[in-house]
Amino acid sequence: MDAVLTAMVEEKIGPGDRNRLLIQTAKEHLRFDYALALRSPAVALHLALKALNVKDGQAVIISALSPRFYLQVIEDLRLTPLYCDVSFEFPCMTKDMIEKTIDSKPSGLEVCAVVVHHTLGFLPDIASITELGLPVIEDISQSVGNCIKIADNKESLSDKPVEEKKNEAAVNNEETVKINGVFCILGLEERDMLTSGGGALLFAMNKRDGSSLRNYSNLADEYCLPDINAALAVVQFKEVQRNIIKRREICNVYTQASLRSRHKRFISLSDDNYNYYSFSMVLETGLKDVIAYAKKKEIIVESALANSIAAAGLCENCTVSNSLVLRTVLFPLYPRLRSQDVERVSRLIMTLP
Repeated sequence: MDAVLTAMVEEKIGPGDRNRLLIQTAKEHLRFDYALALRSPAVALHLALKALNVKDGQAVIISALSPRFYLQVIEDLRLTPLYCDVSFEFPCMTKDMIEKTIDSKPSGLEVCAVVVHHTLGFLPDIASITELGLPVIEDISQSVGNCIKIADNKESLSDKPVEEKKNEAAVNNEETVKINGVFCILGLEERDMLTSGGGALLFAMNKRDGSSLRNYSNLADEYCLPDINAALAVVQFKEVQRNIIKRREICNVYTQASLRSRHKRFISLSDDNYNYYSFSMVLETGLKDVIAYAKKKEIIVESALANSIAAAGLCENCTVSNSLVLRTVLFPLYPRLRSQDVERVSRLIMTLP
């Protein structure tokens, strides 16, 4: 609140010093080469595809569980979307699933890129996907915590000397950054892992790819993130360590409760592969009964994939994705959730119909 109010009382709240501070702050965590702070993830995806020099009529492979704005951006660039299904165990695209999508595409249609969304905070195996030889754009809006070292205890939050903290952060980040795409999108929207109330970072990890983004360094202010939003995003980055530790504690309670439920959870590809963005469950039945049951307990349970392309009924051949849209729910999970509310939600999970 203080950061936002300070930005509001200054004469200029549009893109300026705080926009640049956000990029520098994010760089300390994610160690990229170059970034743009933009008004929305849609603008970020648009520029990322343009930077790949895509041509009219080419195809872009996206997951059926990707956000709906992907489709609008792809169509605006006169590209063709190719929808890729997922599995019941893991909500992101895999190399095998992408290969099947390529094999089934219309003859003569050229694929120019793959946009990989880290759905519900799960981290796909990007290294194997890049073996396909296609440019990859990663969307880490829901999985950004995977790129930041999280301590096993709260020792890292103690009053260590500033220089010691900086050195420790640098080493930790260098060990844990797992971004292999040509470009990376970090959304800052309301439902993303970090939020500025709206906006996104578009960045490249190395100088070669960063040089492509530098061609857009003189964008009009209307495309760039305003300082009032950037001020909030800077605070989010500074609090990310503490917030993810708290999310992990809550998630551990929910996980124990879920072991007593007949409903299932997605499986991570590895133990260090989840950032506690959300707590999702795949129901044996539909959403309606569970949402109604939770409402009686005065707890809000939401459809996890309501904003996806599949939820819009546009992916007839992606049968698994269509099924997950109808059966995947999210339970309340955010850092400032009170302990008594965590207990109430865990009891709900154990007693789901």
